[in-house]
Amino acid sequence: MPSIWDTYCEQPGNIVDHSSGAVACDQYHRYAEDIGLMKQLGVSAYRLSIAWPRIVPEPGKVNDKGIEHYVRLLDALRDADIKPVVTLYHWDLPQWAQDRGGWENRDVSQWFAEYAAIMAHALGEKVDTWTTLNEPFCVAFLGYGSGVHAPGISSDLAALKAVHHLNLAHGLAVEAVRAELGDGARLSVTLNLPMAYPASDSAADREATEHRNLMTRDVFLGPMIEGRYDPRIIERTRAITDWSFVHDGDLAVIRQRLANLGVNFYSTDTVRRRPGIPLNALEPRVGRDREAIPAVGGTETLAPTGELTAMGWNQDPRGLTDLLVGLSRRFPDLPLVVTENGSAWDDEVGDDGLVHDAMRVSYLERHIKAVAEALRQGADVRGYYAWSLLDNFEWAWGYTKRFGLIRVDYGTQRRIWKDSARWYSKLVQSGVIPPDGYLQ
Repeated sequence: MPSIWDTYCEQPGNIVDHSSGAVACDQYHRYAEDIGLMKQLGVSAYRLSIAWPRIVPEPGKVNDKGIEHYVRLLDALRDADIKPVVTLYHWDLPQWAQDRGGWENRDVSQWFAEYAAIMAHALGEKVDTWTTLNEPFCVAFLGYGSGVHAPGISSDLAALKAVHHLNLAHGLAVEAVRAELGDGARLSVTLNLPMAYPASDSAADREATEHRNLMTRDVFLGPMIEGRYDPRIIERTRAITDWSFVHDGDLAVIRQRLANLGVNFYSTDTVRRRPGIPLNALEPRVGRDREAIPAVGGTETLAPTGELTAMGWNQDPRGLTDLLVGLSRRFPDLPLVVTENGSAWDDEVGDDGLVHDAMRVSYLERHIKAVAEALRQGADVRGYYAWSLLDNFEWAWGYTKRFGLIRVDYGTQRRIWKDSARWYSKLVQSGVIPPDGYLQ
């Protein structure tokens, strides 16, 4: 039952440290221990993902043992008074589906809905919130556009087909879950919405930034929330496709009532106009961080400045405030949840056996204050999740990047608390940002 990431990891050069996600932090076997850590932290909810290939290892076959695992996991979370927020798709497409065309194939959207129905029937009310997709932008543009993620395809047309079929899969999955559980089921989707600022106040740079937003954000926000693709998206990609893969009735299916919109945020971009190049083609290309978003035709992303995280990303909390406020003003009836926010650093275990990650603490504090500022400005934000509980397999970076509040010794699987975990625990249990010097 391999996923596209299992296949991708086997190809030399795709993963920095030549590793795979086969074991990672081994939560499959250690979930009881990790739920104990969550209890110590004091969190009230936990985002987790279902592995589609574990449930449907081949077409038409359901793995009951896979389902039983998630039943046990969700029961354990519920027993610990932690709400399970379940993501149905976090990039691990079954290889059998990729062999049939992957997200370029419209049929995958229906297969995803069938899988969603299986999980809704099996897990039912054990789930607090159902998230259909995590970051479809990365699936489409990194997996099928630039090729730096699985399945490693580099094609503008493939990326745009994947965009639409992911949108359609979202809509069909919402319908499938509601058909099983009724209108009271809480449904969501998690989007990473690149936050771009123009390099100057010039009309050209502002136009370039608006175009970037169309091609990286509105391709999902428009269909999912407004039931439309912005006409400029269609027009500016005419050289790539006539969008005939959008069928009558698709947009009505894609637009679904949601309990909230999940928002993932890490950093910001600065964009300027590239003279002489029309605002059209996607121009996917690999950036120095192996997860760079594609260059959008006629635009250029400037190198980040300031103190960068281990991922090479900047730290710009105002971007989170502006993103949340902007979304709430555009969609005033849609609550927001920050579903991922965090930073990777080159953590070291000190002589005292602990990890003193002051930069991660600083990042979290400034970004949580940015959420508070968004609330002050009227944004309807209902929750915040730090990324992530544990160090883990970080896709093309393998195990070379650590985002966790809790360190994983991959040789022994021992969990080691970082200062950021201690700080975060104080925050969630008190509801107040810990004072300066709290960790000293």
